[in-house]
Amino acid sequence: MRILALDASTEMCAVALGGDEGFVERSEVAGQRHSELLLPMIGAVLAEAGIGIGALDGIAFGSGPGSFTGLRIACGVAQGLALGAGLPVIGVPTLAAMAETARLRDGSRRIIAALDARMHEVYVAAYEFDGTTWHERIAPEVTAPGDASLPPGSDWLGAGGGFGAYPALRERMASALVHCDTGVTPTASAIGALALPGFVARAGVAARDAAPLYVRHRVALTTAERAAGAIL
Repeated sequence: MRILALDASTEMCAVALGGDEGFVERSEVAGQRHSELLLPMIGAVLAEAGIGIGALDGIAFGSGPGSFTGLRIACGVAQGLALGAGLPVIGVPTLAAMAETARLRDGSRRIIAALDARMHEVYVAAYEFDGTTWHERIAPEVTAPGDASLPPGSDWLGAGGGFGAYPALRERMASALVHCDTGVTPTASAIGALALPGFVARAGVAARDAAPLYVRHRVALTTAERAAGAIL
């Protein structure tokens, strides 16, 4: 089985192609250029493999939470490619992909993943790996750093830029954390690895049914909040 995985949920733009034997990934810091970079990167990884979209078994994308614009771009590209080729689609939560990325880095099995959600909030979730499967211990939420839900027990790794952006999040999680790695970002390879069992089980959805996972539906401060000195 061979699948394509995409991510544009953060400032990184990433594409990976692979399957059971692993993934080959291309990524770069995109800033606001995901719409310019994503399709050429897809074309490059397919060309390197000598295949076309029709040779794939499915397309996975980082569904969120994350940058609203980036999520829409990744979902839209996945939908467009999948619709044209008649392929199933699977959206993988961004924070789950961060947990998988952290596990592949250092073998950690208890991960609290956090991204800066702006507006003085974080996206955060907790996942535990049992050696075969990830289990969600805290569902993705958007919250003030000092109000984040605490996972059960201790020995958790804090992963992601949310911990670097907000010291209050580290303080909130202090009793659970053994270490923080603020450099963890979701990778397309992790998205592909997490989606692969779903494609094997034929759990992919039709392109038209793919959707981002926003978690928060508010993307701007009110006039009163800006006047009071709040910043995005």
